[in-house]
Amino acid sequence: MALQLSKAFINLPVKNLQQSMDFFSRIGFEFNMQFTDDNATSMIINEHTYVMLLVEPFFQTFTSKEVADAKRSTEVIVALAADSRAQVDEIADKAMAAGAQHSKDPQDHGFMYGRSFQDINGHLWEVFYMEDPASHQA
Repeated sequence: MALQLSKAFINLPVKNLQQSMDFFSRIGFEFNMQFTDDNATSMIINEHTYVMLLVEPFFQTFTSKEVADAKRSTEVIVALAADSRAQVDEIADKAMAAGAQHSKDPQDHGFMYGRSFQDINGHLWEVFYMEDPASHQA
């Protein structure tokens, strides 16, 4: 049996927690205030997935490695599945209006559509919609 875990927590370093929360709020994300203080917040993706935004000095306490400058190098791309092509565009458009930077041109492969942006800290995000593969079987 394949390993299956119940939840995912993605941890990202941020320069300014309040600015990061404001940015993601404008896209439409909410935060669990029970896990929010001056050092961190828990951004809710869905009931099983969360992004922990941690101010850089606090993030550094979790690793002995140097914290990457996401505006200069890439360590991770956070990819989120949307429910439709329209939702992909809605999320990406809101991100751009909130101050995101263009990452790459939209990708349209027919069965899969996606858009990418860099958040205000330089982290790469992809939002995509993929049709159910079963709908293409004869």
